[in-house]
Amino acid sequence: MKPFRQILTVAFAAGALLGCQKKEETLKIGLAGVQTGPDGEIGTAPIRGSQLAIDEWNAKGGVLGMKIEAVTRDDEGKANQAVAVAQELVAAGVKAVVGHFNSGCSLPASEVYHQAGIVQITPASTNPQVTERGFKQTFRMCGRDDQQGDVSAKFAFDSLKVTQVAVIHNKTAYGQGIGEVFRKTFEAKTGKVTLFDGLASEEMDFRATISAIQKSGAQAVYWGGMYNQGGPFYNQLRQAGFKGAFLGGDGIYDNELIKTVGAKADSLFITFGPDFFHSEVAKPFLAAFKKKFNQEASGYTIYGYDAANTLLQAIQKAQSTDADRISEALRSQSWKGLMGDAEFDQKGDLKKANFVIWTIRAGAFAVR
Repeated sequence: MKPFRQILTVAFAAGALLGCQKKEETLKIGLAGVQTGPDGEIGTAPIRGSQLAIDEWNAKGGVLGMKIEAVTRDDEGKANQAVAVAQELVAAGVKAVVGHFNSGCSLPASEVYHQAGIVQITPASTNPQVTERGFKQTFRMCGRDDQQGDVSAKFAFDSLKVTQVAVIHNKTAYGQGIGEVFRKTFEAKTGKVTLFDGLASEEMDFRATISAIQKSGAQAVYWGGMYNQGGPFYNQLRQAGFKGAFLGGDGIYDNELIKTVGAKADSLFITFGPDFFHSEVAKPFLAAFKKKFNQEASGYTIYGYDAANTLLQAIQKAQSTDADRISEALRSQSWKGLMGDAEFDQKGDLKKANFVIWTIRAGAFAVR
């Protein structure tokens, strides 16, 4: 009997050990960004794009034999809430995060992910500092403000032949950052920035600012901010008789802007990625998105979709949920997405960011 008891004891211990080492049944991926408040419309877009990608992976069996579970959180577009959200996601056991949307949220949240050893890939945060701090597990699926601000300034000076511009921003990491890049490039081309000023992100009465713009002699206005203020700002400029061009970054690329300024808005120019709405390769995505959410995909939806797909492909290639191995995989090759091939440098930035100039034509966004 003694040998039999010993066999039972060994078998029980081995079974217990295997139980402790049992493979996880789900892979938790955090989806974080602003879903409520002024930026809620544009911030929800990449989260929905990411969710669609996760659904498609799950329909094919998940990744590494695990079902993918999206853990979604709303950071309300606030830095302190973004930190709280990041801490919640870490506590929930996520292995990676697609988010956040606003640069002012990604910056503090990335500190939490960095400390926890979790991969973060933001679909929309363009402030250069997001990837300038040496965090090896931080990536972005979009370009940087020092790229799109540069494109806008060169377009204004070289194509629009504007020599005097007023730069107004919303005092955020994104808005002020992109405004400063525009100013630097525009002045380097011998243009003059007649006014550089910031407004609170909740300000909707632009009369005093417009008066200062008109007195400054500016021929155009560059807006460093979001669509919820950009639309009213544009309308009030036109109502005050200002006929110059209105330029802005990707923060105003949202269908809500068109609803605010109208289908016939003139001389309004935006930097954003290349046109995917008329791409053959994107048609299945556009149809699937409309079927799932009962609405048309907007600009940043595809950024979230590509970010999630790229992340999950990297996890599959790494054959691991370890952050270092995922990060190594992300940098190891070029990844095919609906926006084209994406290849990351050592900072976690795209090696090639294709910002183009958009305008409004026939009630829709169109590449100029």
